[in-house]
Amino acid sequence: MRLRSLLFVPGDRPERFDKAAASGADALILDLEDSVAASAKDSARAAVAARLRAVRGDVAVFVRINPLDTDLSVADLGALHGLAPDAIVLPKAEGAVSVRLLAERLAAAGVDSPILPIATETPAAIFQLGSYAGAGVRLAGLTWGAEDLPAAIGAAKSRDDDGRYTPPYEMVRSLALFGAHAAGVPAIETVYPAFRDDVGLAAYARRAARDGFTGMMAIHPAQVATINAAFTPDAAQVAHARAIVAAFAAQPDAGALQVDGRMVDAPHLKQARAILDRAGEAP
Repeated sequence: MRLRSLLFVPGDRPERFDKAAASGADALILDLEDSVAASAKDSARAAVAARLRAVRGDVAVFVRINPLDTDLSVADLGALHGLAPDAIVLPKAEGAVSVRLLAERLAAAGVDSPILPIATETPAAIFQLGSYAGAGVRLAGLTWGAEDLPAAIGAAKSRDDDGRYTPPYEMVRSLALFGAHAAGVPAIETVYPAFRDDVGLAAYARRAARDGFTGMMAIHPAQVATINAAFTPDAAQVAHARAIVAAFAAQPDAGALQVDGRMVDAPHLKQARAILDRAGEAP
């Protein structure tokens, strides 16, 4: 499953589902949590269930449920009984214990879906980021958030005036990135809230791709094209990756080779294969 862009859509706004699916996003996250008022939860569950029963096309359909320690999540899973979202997005996840518990509840509800934990929304969650690697549960990826955590600890904000994260949240971002790669699953960057700031979004998404994230969440359809571009290798990157793979294929016993005037070795080969995979080519 290619996951460059994952677009949030409020579950109680079914009139937006088709437009979101046409945005070019690789996945929709139909939301039953923060974007849905308490009075609209039931209608959102019904709309999301109806969408899952319909023909989906090529766009993956994820569902964000409410936190596991609430009765709302029980009702969410009841509405999803017997259905098969492409993934369940778990807010307020706190490591392997959380995803194992959700996996048990999904099995009881007859829902066969992997889990995408939002893994940094509580202080306790930060200390569990390494536990996903041994969770023994199917994960669709791992992502993080920079909104709930500052609220949980009474911080004024998570970003400086220039939009960059303050040191505590930059650390959390890094730990989430490495936690995802340690678990061998896609590392998904969090949202860029200023959806009208195209220049800022492009810089943010490029930085995420540079740092090792493989995709990013979006809050507006207008963000999708920019995000997809940032996480799709350009022609020069693909050509260089092909050259590295071809060079090692021609000399499989070599430990290091010269490609385009630079020395490359096993880590470069691994990186080249990853670039070709992201470009949709078999390395």
